[in-house]
Parts: sequence; structure tokens; C-alpha cells
Amino acid sequence: MVLEQVHDPDYLRLFSSCQLDEERVRRIGFGAATRTPVLVRRTKAEVAGTLLTARLALRHGLAVNTAGGTHHAFPAFGSGYCILNDLAVTCEVLLAEGLVRRVLVLDLDVHQGDGTAFIFRDRPDVFTLSVHAQSNFPARKQVSTLDLGLPDGTSDEEYLAAVGQSLPRVLRDFAPDVVLYDAGVDPHVDDALGRLALTDAGLARRERLVLDTCLGFGVPVAGFVGGGYDNDLDVLAARHLHLHRAAAELWSDYGLS
Repeated sequence: MVLEQVHDPDYLRLFSSCQLDEERVRRIGFGAATRTPVLVRRTKAEVAGTLLTARLALRHGLAVNTAGGTHHAFPAFGSGYCILNDLAVTCEVLLAEGLVRRVLVLDLDVHQGDGTAFIFRDRPDVFTLSVHAQSNFPARKQVSTLDLGLPDGTSDEEYLAAVGQSLPRVLRDFAPDVVLYDAGVDPHVDDALGRLALTDAGLARRERLVLDTCLGFGVPVAGFVGGGYDNDLDVLAARHLHLHRAAAELWSDYGLS
């Protein structure tokens, strides 16, 4: 079973049958909805969508999804609104099928990708790079291959410098066969759960920087929306749109097909 390449069989059984215990429900954060068939179906569909996006990126060079990036999920429990770790499952499937030999998980969500970091600790074939707010959730950080914890209030220029200096170095030295990019928009200055200070223009520059850098190195990249929190869903959707707009522009610029 694909999910069992990452997740504990007992955890999968309890989640799939809507029987998770109270403590694990509490850690996930969705309350009673966690034990409903509709959320079970949605969660598994999200993992499938992430895997499909990665396969399409390998075929075409670039693909982005309107979901994905559930990086707080651990093998035997969920956390922080993440139930199954779609990024980790996708890594394991691509590696097991021999489609890739090395994967870079680039996590630019404002919260460290602790579940992904834990799952791939000491794994030479998966590089986890997390750029996040150091003082934000999770309180207990895991150890990524490379962690860049930024101070509260970090602005566009400081943030983009951190990404722009680290990403090319990792692409050059690690030489991944694909990049799985968690493009969380919660570093935005107005995000309800973020502590950084990116503007809309900064997010737009970030998305183009990441995708253009990966494509410039000849590395396929799959993008996922990750986190983002705002009571106005139209405002939130506009922030996520930066990823898809940048992908459409670069698809044309690079002549992808």
C-alpha cells in the first residue's frame, strides 16, 4: 500500500475507519470532522494529487497543484492540520519506482516542516530545506538537512536573500532529480498564523525565483500551495494565485510542453 511506505498501518486503519483516539484528533486540529468519511476521502485524494503533480513535473518539467504540502504529519500521528504527509509519500513512491534517485523537498511555509524532516532524518537520498519563522509553530523543531529559521518581522528582501542564496547551492551540490516545493503563503505580513512580513509583491517574486531557479538548473519542480490563513478566502486565494501565475509565465518562457 502506498501510504504504508510512510505511515504506521495501525494509524492508517484508525483514521480510515474514523476511529482515531481523542489525543490524535486533538493534535490534528480539525476536531470531530477528523472522524468523518468525507475528510478521509479528501485527505487521501490530496496525497494522490501530490503524487500526480510530481509525476507530471517529471514528464513536463513543471507542474503545480491547488492543494498539498501537509508537512506536519508524522508516521503515526497527524499535527497542525496535517493528517497524512503527502510530500513524504510522494518522495518514497518516486524513489521506490526508480523514477528518481534524489529528491529535494523545499519547504517555504512559515512553519517548519517537522514531519517531513523527521521522516527523512539521516536519509541521503532526500534533502529537506526549510525556511521558516524560528519562533513559530512547532515549538519543538525537528532537524532538517538545512534549516533557515528567520526572526519575526523578516521582510521581502531579507527573506528572498535567504532563499536566493540557499536554493542554488543545494541544487548544485545535492543535484536532485526533482524538487517538491511547499509554497505556503503564511509568511505574508497579514497572515493570521504567520510572524514574517512578506508583501504580495514579495510572494510573487518568491514564486518566480523558486520556479525559475529550479528550471534554470534543469530540475523538474512540482509546486503545492501549503499553508495560508485568512478569514477572507478571496484574499487568501489571491496569495496562492502567485504560484500558479508564476508557473504559467515560466511554462511559456521556457517553452515547456
